[in-house]
Amino acid sequence: MSTANRVEIWADGGCLGNPGPGAWAFVIAGPGSEVRRSGYDPATTNNRMELAAVSEALRELARQPALAGLALTMTTDSQYVQKGITQWIRAWLANGWRTTAKQPVKNADLWRTLWELCQARAVEWHWVMGHAGNPMNEACHRMVEEEFKRRT
Repeated sequence: MSTANRVEIWADGGCLGNPGPGAWAFVIAGPGSEVRRSGYDPATTNNRMELAAVSEALRELARQPALAGLALTMTTDSQYVQKGITQWIRAWLANGWRTTAKQPVKNADLWRTLWELCQARAVEWHWVMGHAGNPMNEACHRMVEEEFKRRT
């Protein structure tokens, strides 16, 4: 979990069908605090929910002044999100939100939002395999499932 000088965020998203109804969830753990949130979209994709999870977490973190200035680790089970924000996005920016194949970047609206949110502070991005026993990733996944139960 968190240390005295670090904030850790775990985020997950999922979809019932793809596309279909979707949900996202995150846990923010900082010194002396923990925030858990989830949300729902009736018609979306899995990748959009993975992006929403990390973006919503960063928005919530910005509302936590006690956690400002602390080192930040974001953990996701989405290679799409982790690789997109750490490897691919700079090329997309340089290419006018087009891929190397000259196609429009999928979910560019959410990628733009995530990029803007990441400009406020340094984020160390980590990927973990989903459904592999990571306690915080599993907690986020349960929150996604609970959101489905409430909404569908």
